[in-house]
Amino acid sequence: MRLIVCLFLSGLLLLSSNASSAEKQTITKKQAVELALTDFSGRTLKITEQGDYFIVRILQSNGRIVDLKVNKVTGEVKKD
Repeated sequence: MRLIVCLFLSGLLLLSSNASSAEKQTITKKQAVELALTDFSGRTLKITEQGDYFIVRILQSNGRIVDLKVNKVTGEVKKD
């Protein structure tokens, strides 16, 4: 299921990359969470916006909290 979501979001990002640079399209908060959860499983605690990134805070099953940066334009996920 995650693979299907990831492929779908990748397709959306490819389509959005065809837009001119003046019209940068951004992903939604929901898409940012889905992308973050493809890399780190758990429960989403918080989503905030910080410049060109969404910060997604995830509580993992082992009790650890992970903050992930999701680029609003590319959808790239980085561990903060």
